[in-house]
Amino acid sequence: MKILMIEDDRQICEVTKRYFTNQGAAVTVVMNGSDALEIIDGGLDGFDLVLLDIMLPGADGFTVCRSIRRKSDIPVLFITARGLEEDILRGYELGCDDYIIKPFLLSALYAKCAAVVKRTGGVHESVLRCGAIRLDTRRLTCTVDGNEVELPPKGFAILRYLMEHPGWIVDRDTLLNNVWGSDYFGADRVVDNHIKRLRKALGHAGKQIHTAVGRGYKLTEK
Repeated sequence: MKILMIEDDRQICEVTKRYFTNQGAAVTVVMNGSDALEIIDGGLDGFDLVLLDIMLPGADGFTVCRSIRRKSDIPVLFITARGLEEDILRGYELGCDDYIIKPFLLSALYAKCAAVVKRTGGVHESVLRCGAIRLDTRRLTCTVDGNEVELPPKGFAILRYLMEHPGWIVDRDTLLNNVWGSDYFGADRVVDNHIKRLRKALGHAGKQIHTAVGRGYKLTEK
């Protein structure tokens, strides 16, 4: 497991990291909420799970969790001294996978993390990213720079195919077969119209869809 631990108690960080490392996990420690937000903005693809305290300097854990959920389905476990019912409910409302109240047993925490990662393994792999665009194929949502974008079903399907083949030049026939189906007999220019609307919906990120004249379309990071 690769774990991001966001916690400002140095002793808890040290003993947790030591225990988890001995079990074969890799733990990255961040002790400030603002620093955590910067890491989140850069993407969480290198991690399997987040351990998150609530009372943090810079930005509290609720703010950090909200930021995580705008960008990722990665499992989040709160570990905190705040045991009020309203705090627990708020944590789950923000999308945490579990809420653990301090003090805790290291062995139990590790076992819980391992179980959550095993259970959710591959969930965050349903999220495709390319440049400013993020496509969640499980929730069927699209965001640009963290802001949700409404796409019609055909536009979503076109974007999904392009994001599954980044850097490839995809011709119109391929898009027709994969989005409209092999039994579609209409004009292939329908693809051009949907691409045009898709670019408009994506705003500035629409420029990531490039036209290869006479050949098709290609999605790139920029």
